[in-house]
Amino acid sequence: MAASEPGTSERRAPRLDDFLGEPTRDIFDWRWLWEGDHPFPIRSHRGVLGRLVVALKRLLRPLVKVPQNDLWERQRIFNLILLEHLHRIDAAREIHQRRIEYLESLNSEGIQEIMRHNDALFARVDQKLDRHRREARDLLGSLGAALAVVQQGVGEGLVPSGAGASPAPPSTSAPETAVETIARAHEEHGYFELERRYRGTEGEIRERISRYLPYLQGLPDGTPVLDLGCGRGESLALLRDHGIAGRGVDSSARMVQLCRERGLTTEVGDLFEVLAGTPEASLGGVVSFHVIEHLPAGALDRLVRLAYRALRPGGVLILETPNPLSVVVAARNFWLDPTHVRPVHPESLRLMYELAGFDPVERLDLRPFSDADRLPEIDLAELPPEQHPLADKVNRLRDRLDELLFGFQDFGMVGRKPG
Repeated sequence: MAASEPGTSERRAPRLDDFLGEPTRDIFDWRWLWEGDHPFPIRSHRGVLGRLVVALKRLLRPLVKVPQNDLWERQRIFNLILLEHLHRIDAAREIHQRRIEYLESLNSEGIQEIMRHNDALFARVDQKLDRHRREARDLLGSLGAALAVVQQGVGEGLVPSGAGASPAPPSTSAPETAVETIARAHEEHGYFELERRYRGTEGEIRERISRYLPYLQGLPDGTPVLDLGCGRGESLALLRDHGIAGRGVDSSARMVQLCRERGLTTEVGDLFEVLAGTPEASLGGVVSFHVIEHLPAGALDRLVRLAYRALRPGGVLILETPNPLSVVVAARNFWLDPTHVRPVHPESLRLMYELAGFDPVERLDLRPFSDADRLPEIDLAELPPEQHPLADKVNRLRDRLDELLFGFQDFGMVGRKPG
């Protein structure tokens, strides 16, 4: 009826003493007791009286046991059945435990195998992506070289694109040739990559442009804002998020396509032609961020005067550009973009504003260099008092040099058309 006891050869035989005092908890010992129907011995007592009690118990035992044999047998069988059931439960638990351990082991091995497979798969994908990047880079290089040969001796007459101005669109008098179309797309790709690497993330650009929101909110009669050289559309998206109507123009078809995919109103065109074709006094604001440094001499004054014409009384013109008052910007950072033409001095730009009729005109110094990039300052607290006068003079000289070398990276000029 019962399964064989595991590890029987290693177990000692049960004894009745195991059930006296503190009973054993071994289920197999209890099975031995009930299967063999082993009677418990009558314990002896000391002395003459004790021996009489033992003799009396032995005499009465058959008289008590015989009438209860039927009940005793049923209890014994019940106990055996219960023990067998418990044994089966225990055996099933061990089987399930082994199965669980096996499944866990299999699952762990399977996961490891899947991870190894995925690692190998991703490695293959990375290799293919690297190969495609190299091929695309080589293709672009070959395309650029071929275009240089085709265009040799031909004046390009292009104005840079992107966050600044874009390549000037071809004259409407003659359709664009296939070579010109490819050359234009190739140049736009190069400038787009330049902006992606060095212009800054969209979040950074939005944070910088948000400085101008107080000037653009509450424009007369809710008139729209025109963004000249809208690039990737950071300013237009910021205006839209603040309930300000805006539209943009850029000569880069790729930039305009990016803006339209974001639901922004933009068009491909030359910023001067669009500005000149805008009805007089129809705009609430004209903005242009990092465009004027791309323009040739003489074009900037024309842009300011065209903007004055297109603005309604109370409208604002905002132009932002790198700050040439910083030697680091003028001598190093400015020329990172090869399409820059010339820096714009803030005082000459202010004069253009004033001569065009803007009043008042305000200059905003933007993006100071971090303290880690600037010249260190001597801490007077670390020096003995007798050295403080000399250290103070050195610090004053440091301040003048630091302002000349670093200062602010950009500046913005804000002019309002009198109303």
